[in-house]
Amino acid sequence: MSATFDLADLKRRMQATIASYKHDLAGLRTGRASSSMLDPIQVDAYGSSMPLNQVATVTVPEPRMLSVQVWDRSMAAAVDKAIREANLGLNPQMEGQIIRVRIPELNEQRRKEMVKVAHKYSEEARVAVRHVRRDGLDLLKKLEKDGKMSEDDVSRQSDQVQKATDQSIVEIDQILGAKEKEIMQV
Repeated sequence: MSATFDLADLKRRMQATIASYKHDLAGLRTGRASSSMLDPIQVDAYGSSMPLNQVATVTVPEPRMLSVQVWDRSMAAAVDKAIREANLGLNPQMEGQIIRVRIPELNEQRRKEMVKVAHKYSEEARVAVRHVRRDGLDLLKKLEKDGKMSEDDVSRQSDQVQKATDQSIVEIDQILGAKEKEIMQV
């Protein structure tokens, strides 16, 4: 850890978390196929977990279908498994190196499943913001313990960190509300 406290850096890290959250939510499409739907999927490839877009190309040949062209034929089964286990309600069909993914019509049950996935993403984002808060508070405690910051300054900075955390969580909740409304519209 650095020896100085930087509130702007903590706010930047919280905003990066929110940007990542927005990117994950962009993958939750409402009725139409989009190549970004599969962006959050991680594939167990070559002994590590990799984003899908690093092992395959995703295209949209039809409005309700995705085509996943796996670059390495040996990875096709792993990609198929990753798509199935992503909790997106998709049922891929393998045809050699190409995996076709039909986007199901959004019925009420499917919409509710997508809202649950959106809630899961939002909780992950909240946890990530809280981790940033914890890092900042730990640094403040360390600076106070080392005598580099007074107790009053630590208290004031801790309040600022908490305010930034609260603002970030409110922003996450607002984004979730908008996405939930978008998904549930008929």
